[in-house]
Amino acid sequence: MPSAKIYYDNDADLGLLTGKKIVFLGFGNQGAAQAQNLRDTGISNDAILVANRPDAYAEDATSKGFIVEHEFEKAAAVADVLFLLIPDQVQPRVFNDQFAPHLKTDVTIVIASGYNVFYKLLNFKPTQDVVMVAPRMIGSSVRSLYQKGKGFPCFVSAEQDGSGNALATALALSRAIGATKAGAIASSAREETAMDLFAEQALWPNIIVLFREAFSILQEAGCSDEALCYEMWMSKEPAEIFERAAEEGFITQLKHHSTVSQYGQLSGALKLDGSAVRAHFKDILYNQVLNGKFCREFSKIEGDLEKQDSSNPLEQLYVEHGKSELGQAEQRVRSRLAGLL
Repeated sequence: MPSAKIYYDNDADLGLLTGKKIVFLGFGNQGAAQAQNLRDTGISNDAILVANRPDAYAEDATSKGFIVEHEFEKAAAVADVLFLLIPDQVQPRVFNDQFAPHLKTDVTIVIASGYNVFYKLLNFKPTQDVVMVAPRMIGSSVRSLYQKGKGFPCFVSAEQDGSGNALATALALSRAIGATKAGAIASSAREETAMDLFAEQALWPNIIVLFREAFSILQEAGCSDEALCYEMWMSKEPAEIFERAAEEGFITQLKHHSTVSQYGQLSGALKLDGSAVRAHFKDILYNQVLNGKFCREFSKIEGDLEKQDSSNPLEQLYVEHGKSELGQAEQRVRSRLAGLL
């Protein structure tokens, strides 16, 4: 596979943002971080508008000195650039009903997740630019790294080039939030969605099952709840391993482990036949993610996710997982060791 192009500060022209009204739909972790970074880069406070319903996020935006507009139609009408930073599941309803009909024909719409664009759930005019500027960091890190003068990983793309200048605008916005300092990686809504949903629906579910079954087997062998919880995750050793992996390499970080550990992990991994896992992963990627099956199923329950009772399907899933031996044991351990956690 060819290497992805990486864009840096000198590839981006901040002058393209001069005179633009930049609207943030949502002021959560990403919205707050990116809006502040924009302002600190030199975008006038008067050029930034936060569109948010009256709530704690709106109060936070006001406390940080931003102008807040509660009427979405008014915010949409003045936007030259619109950052779409509300949760994926509510974007189609809010954007299509309250923003799309009032947006300028030449507005630039900025997404941070490829989900709704890849599955074609948002209504755009062909003359509008649709770009992706997607930090691969939580909002607090996007802000703190910017303040330290450092960059952060970010995906960038032009998904719809209505103006003929969409990518240049995307790069200018990436630079304005601090993403091109370390290098913004050329990507696409398809790639971002495929990787994101694959991790969520294939990789991490298998990790959950591995931990759950390992816990059960070791419990049967006589290991205590307390020892298992701390050995497997509560000590935060897995977090330290992943941090080392990010800094030094997924396999190279093993050199920080004992010789017994290194040999056991490396030899054990080579002995495992990954063909069944590979087939399982390919099935999820092609027959659940890329073909839209998951999206269609999720759309059917989207409204139920706002319920505040036991009928909420997400809460039901938490209840089911809480019934496992691992879940029950952790509850007991946390109850006993509340003062130490």
